[in-house]
Amino acid sequence: MVNLSTLDISIIIAFFVITLCIGIWVSKQAGKNSAEFFLSGRNMPWWLLGVSMVATTFAADTPGLVTELVRKEGVSGNWVWWAMLLTGMLTVFFYAKLWRKSGITTDLEFYELRYSGKSASFLRGFRAIYLGVIFNVITMAGVCLAGAKIANILLGLSQQEALLYSSIIVVIYSSLGGLKGVLITDFIQFIIAMIGSIWATIYIVNLPEVGGMESLLTHTNVVGKLNILPDFSNSKALITLFIIPFAVQWWSTWYPGAEPGGGGYIAQRMLAAKDEKNATWATLFFNFAHYALRPWPWILVGLASLVIFPSLESINAAFPNLNAEMQGHDVAYAAMMTYLPAGLIGIVLTSLIAAFMSTISTQLNWGSSYIVNDFYQRFINQDASEKQKVRIGRISTVLLMLCAALFSFYIKSAKDVFDLLLQIGAGTGLLFIVRWFWRKINPYSEIAAMVISFIIAIIFFINGKLDEPWFEMAGHWQLITGVVITTLGWVVVTLMTNVMDEETLQKFETLVYGNESKFKNFGYKIAAFFLGVMGVYSILFATGYFIYGKLLLALILSILALVCCLMLAKFWKKIL
Repeated sequence: MVNLSTLDISIIIAFFVITLCIGIWVSKQAGKNSAEFFLSGRNMPWWLLGVSMVATTFAADTPGLVTELVRKEGVSGNWVWWAMLLTGMLTVFFYAKLWRKSGITTDLEFYELRYSGKSASFLRGFRAIYLGVIFNVITMAGVCLAGAKIANILLGLSQQEALLYSSIIVVIYSSLGGLKGVLITDFIQFIIAMIGSIWATIYIVNLPEVGGMESLLTHTNVVGKLNILPDFSNSKALITLFIIPFAVQWWSTWYPGAEPGGGGYIAQRMLAAKDEKNATWATLFFNFAHYALRPWPWILVGLASLVIFPSLESINAAFPNLNAEMQGHDVAYAAMMTYLPAGLIGIVLTSLIAAFMSTISTQLNWGSSYIVNDFYQRFINQDASEKQKVRIGRISTVLLMLCAALFSFYIKSAKDVFDLLLQIGAGTGLLFIVRWFWRKINPYSEIAAMVISFIIAIIFFINGKLDEPWFEMAGHWQLITGVVITTLGWVVVTLMTNVMDEETLQKFETLVYGNESKFKNFGYKIAAFFLGVMGVYSILFATGYFIYGKLLLALILSILALVCCLMLAKFWKKIL
């Protein structure tokens, strides 16, 4: 537990006051109708939406997840999520424009726009609960657990106390301000979060115990963890950290914030954009900031933690009051924050609170949009007034937060949640990519993919919790098994069923493609996809090599990134 100074407490209180004031300020406009509450009137600029996407993915559990990966696998361990850049760039150049042109309120409306009949209606309603409640609660529970761990180490609060205090604040401004309140607070929270993480990293690296950047990079506990690429001579590391993420994971799995073809709160932001250009720019900025701008401060803190806390036992010894169920390598990030001085600890603690609130508020607004638009209005009360829909949205916000807080007591780390969500979505990703182009895809394809992947994930999850498992299988083989069985399952169902309604399909294609071919300028989009991926990775690696002192490599990669940007600018009109 750290001793907060008057300055630290003042910074935290000021942040809470500003957040609540924003919620109150926009509450009147947000309460006008459901379009304002869930989409901010579809008039948001790309920069605000892009920053909001980035702020949402900067959750309280993200620094802990990166720290855990660095401590266990080294810097290259981050490829399990870096590979998802390919998913993001696919959304930028192929799907952002299509989502915005669809004009729907939530991405689940897609089902009754693209498909027809009772099966489409069932799919929409079921996915509203499946994603908006079950998937959403699991995601938020991981964030809640991470926030509770941080509060336990830095403030000495129990998990119950931490979640009680934080939930009250985030529920109030989320239920009052709707998406616009979330977007504005996300912008402020992202700035605070970046300042806090960078400043804290500089201070921690220069601690006497660490000895500065040169000493950190040559420390015996760190030298073996610095490689950005996996050790190609280590077949297990190569398969789990590089081959599977690039060959299988990025296109085949559904994960919040990295949905193949776009979806979830990313789709919600695109649907809230002024137009297709703003939707495309927002997702492009998000992918640049998420993968190239943010990771290195967390990575450096993770490396520094290996100097001060070389093992899990050393962390537990330093924090003997940490509950047994909350112990793990992911708490090393919060443990390092205890070394910060007065003033700075207030900013960093505020940034971590901001990260927690940003993610939870988005998940609450997104989840309640599913419950209201795709379940309540669609199946329970089709004549619901705008005030009724906003009221149900606010009630569901409170209930979702309560469920997430309770479920957080049944999980152990951010990595557990990451793996569980990947496994649940394994094998569904390809369907979400091709359903915009392959006309034969139908509701039964999606139902099959969802049911098969969920059953497989539950079997693996239960097996892993048993004292005597039914079978032994490494995590990466579980993922591949789920991908293969689920993909084969929904493809077979697609080929065996023929429920395509030509009139519905024609209306859908006219709406999103106009009178143009769906494959118009496809070659330019493919080229832009590879240029975007190459450019972001070049910036990510150039930053790392600059930190490592390998200036020639950093310069070459910087030039490559510049070339990619110039070529993208040349193709931009063709892309849009």
